[in-house]
Amino acid sequence: MPARQMPPGGQQGVRPGMMSMGKTQVIVPESVKGKWSAVKIVFEDKVSKGKQEFVIKLNNDFQVPNSNIKIHVGEFLPDFRMDGLNLTSGSNDPRNPALAIKVFENNKQIFPAPGKQWGWLFSKVPSIHPFEHPKYGITLKEGIKKG
Repeated sequence: MPARQMPPGGQQGVRPGMMSMGKTQVIVPESVKGKWSAVKIVFEDKVSKGKQEFVIKLNNDFQVPNSNIKIHVGEFLPDFRMDGLNLTSGSNDPRNPALAIKVFENNKQIFPAPGKQWGWLFSKVPSIHPFEHPKYGITLKEGIKKG
């Protein structure tokens, strides 16, 4: 009788795609925790072609003046890395700055898509998972260190 073959990696009974079922979590390493106080974002009104910069404290809400847009700023990761389901920072140097945000229009969440915990803005590559809206644009300019 031939020996039963184990699936690759010895993961018996794991269906394809099952590994991605978990929720991602943001892990701020000790080397980064408390070192950044705020972020500078650029808010663009595509209709009037105007741009404004705003400094928003981390883990705070910000109502954009003269609009029905509210931004909830989460954690800032200066050197964004994805390790499985963990989103973290490889160092405290701004090599790949990323910001977790939620955007609300008329108190209804419009970014990220339903079911996702955070939308991410990347200052060096704003085209990755951008905030998309017919009238407004939001991009991350930089993180602001404490002190």
